[in-house]
Amino acid sequence: METLHARGESQVAMLFLDCAGAVLERRYAETRRRHPLALDRPASDGIARERELLEPLRRAADHVIDTSDMTSNALQQEMRRRFSESFESTLTLLSFGFARGVPRNADLMFDMRFLQNPYWDESLRELTGLDEAVRDHVRADPLFETVLGQIETLLRTVLPRYSEDGKAYVTVAFGCTGGRHRSVCVTEEIAKRLRAAGFSPTIAHRNLESVQLDAYENRRRSERSDNEGRGALSS
Repeated sequence: METLHARGESQVAMLFLDCAGAVLERRYAETRRRHPLALDRPASDGIARERELLEPLRRAADHVIDTSDMTSNALQQEMRRRFSESFESTLTLLSFGFARGVPRNADLMFDMRFLQNPYWDESLRELTGLDEAVRDHVRADPLFETVLGQIETLLRTVLPRYSEDGKAYVTVAFGCTGGRHRSVCVTEEIAKRLRAAGFSPTIAHRNLESVQLDAYENRRRSERSDNEGRGALSS
């Protein structure tokens, strides 16, 4: 330690994790492990000997943390509080198509299939949510701004909590039918808004290069028409 301090190349500090003797005895009992300094005696004897040997290090430590009443999560938070200037989860915004399965690693998932679908405009069908014409079409939906504003507010509220809890990776997924139009457009828009709010999201478009699923889209349209027809009859 003295040599490292003398070099002055970086800040060096010693951390000592302590714990009450009774808690240590319970932990040894729960793990069914023998104390290495008391292989043929009670764990309390080994703990006492260990404290004696480590006392000089404890006195020299810059930081002493008593873990007696701490969970592993609480210890992680205390370590970050003391030694990390800032911690931010790695945030990924993912677009995908429900027709090709939902992403298993998503922490939050939003279904954007309620937005008007550019697929049904032949001039837009072969384009994607990265094209301005498609984005204009999706943004023209009366619900677009209302819903995206609510999603933005939610994410700005909960994302800091993920970081506070020490979650290293957070994935927020946006889905539409094929994963090429609405979900892509929404993912790009949410990323822009979060960057303006100080976040640093990475964007991934899972199905952007996937072929069109005409049969699936037609079935979805047929189901929607049938539902609208039944609603008209019932009214």
